[in-house]
Amino acid sequence: MDQNAKYRRKHLNYPEITMCQMIERVAAGHPEVTAMDFFGRKTSYRTFYEEIERAARALIRAGIRSGDVVTICMPNTPQGIIMFYALSRIAAVANMVHPLSAEEEITFYLNLSESRMILTLDTFSEKVEAAAAKANYPVKLITARMEDVLPPHLAIAFAAKTGRRFLKYPKTKGAVTWRAFMKSGATDRALPETTFEKDRTAAILYSGGTSGTPKGICLTDYNFNALALGTIASFGGEVGPGMKMLSCMPMFHGFGLGINLHTALVYGMTCILMPTFSDKTYADMLRKKKPNFIAGVPTIYEALLHIRELDGVDLSFLVGVFSGGDSLSVELKKKIDRFLREHGAGVQVREGYGLTECVTASCLTPRDEYREGSIGLPFPDTEYAIVRPGSDDVLPPGEEGEIILRSPTLMKGYLKNEEETKEALRLLPDGNTWLYTGDIGKMDEDGFVYFIQRAKRIIITNGYNVYPSQIENVLDGMDEIMVSCVIGVKDTRRMQRVRAYVVLKDGVPDNDETRALILSRLGKKVARYALPREILFRKELPRTLVGKADFRKLMEEAEREEERGRKDA
Repeated sequence: MDQNAKYRRKHLNYPEITMCQMIERVAAGHPEVTAMDFFGRKTSYRTFYEEIERAARALIRAGIRSGDVVTICMPNTPQGIIMFYALSRIAAVANMVHPLSAEEEITFYLNLSESRMILTLDTFSEKVEAAAAKANYPVKLITARMEDVLPPHLAIAFAAKTGRRFLKYPKTKGAVTWRAFMKSGATDRALPETTFEKDRTAAILYSGGTSGTPKGICLTDYNFNALALGTIASFGGEVGPGMKMLSCMPMFHGFGLGINLHTALVYGMTCILMPTFSDKTYADMLRKKKPNFIAGVPTIYEALLHIRELDGVDLSFLVGVFSGGDSLSVELKKKIDRFLREHGAGVQVREGYGLTECVTASCLTPRDEYREGSIGLPFPDTEYAIVRPGSDDVLPPGEEGEIILRSPTLMKGYLKNEEETKEALRLLPDGNTWLYTGDIGKMDEDGFVYFIQRAKRIIITNGYNVYPSQIENVLDGMDEIMVSCVIGVKDTRRMQRVRAYVVLKDGVPDNDETRALILSRLGKKVARYALPREILFRKELPRTLVGKADFRKLMEEAEREEERGRKDA
């Protein structure tokens, strides 16, 4: 099944240690190097590891033990990252949840993972406390505050402008602040010896289900460490302590957690943390912090092209620019590469491909070779193949089929979902377990991979996967709605925006008041980033031969409308 022998990358040796032990190594060898830079407040690797151990002791004091699950519902702030590695330190499980998730979604994640504790930012406390109150069992709450980790002058400004509104949280009995939690771990109490188990679930990330139910993806220390080593080996350049990564992709996302954070930290880099993305903040970070590496979704690079604050700015400090999370169009790549050249950067944007089921990237375009439309070559010890859809038959180079892959980063499986795990992970006659991605692609004779399209019905907006069936399930359950259909529409900034077509029941007015009502109800069950940007009312929807709403026809119709709009412009 080897289709990539000519360009095969060398085998790597993966250390059988935990993610936390990887950080411990860096802290021992480079204690004074900055691990995290949060708006100018810098944390050395020495202090970072001391904080990890303090949080680990606090977790044990709170009753958390090996195998217990703790939910981290945080943007990229020091508290969330410290907690992630503290859980690795005591062999507990980090359940990573998007803080913009709807209240009912958070309750679902807590129940599915059987979380015993949740960490969130005070900004999200009201929603998270309400979600935890509806969980099937008690969940301890920890509330972090932004002003606790900002430099003094920014902390004062933030507290005065925004933070004071959330000082009443946490409200739940027994809940504590992050500061109090960490104080409880400030003892000399010995921690248990760190143990490594190759198949132990270390983290759970989420991917939407095609049926509308999210799936928990169980990943190990070995998966994350293999990703870090494979990423740098595929990068092909020098990486070392003191180099800087602009960590703007969120930690609840495989790309953010695996590449922007863990890979950078394993190699002693400084993570310049961004809790939220905005054009201005991103421009400021580039100009002032001069990161050596940036990695993001195509929408970030699309925004980069239009940031006036970067006009004339020298970007020669960049040595690695990576795109993932969505396909990068040939035209957008050309624009980004031209932008980089015009700003003095001697690099091109390099596209990666992967899924959360293998943490994130498993394929990357080479440093000095580009083939138009290709997403590159597999990582070391990673093999791709193209099979005839619906079968295990391997297709020859040049033929389109389903992309499958095997890698040391493959998930253990979906949490409490054996049926879908068996569908995704299959043991083939060659004795290896392969991940069936559901994506359509091809390979050339040299093993370069080409992504064609997603076979599953997924919308990708700002790098986040949105599953139409999840939104349709909520819409169709509303008394006012007869039927709905959700599609993705091309968008210059988001790549795609969510559009909902709705057929109302007789007597329900198709006006802005009804739209507002629908969006209000959706907001309680669907994450903010997945909410429709447009709700279009129709008397009827096109149907397939079996009577289902024909989303393909609606997508074709939307494309024709866009084409007419371009011509009229």
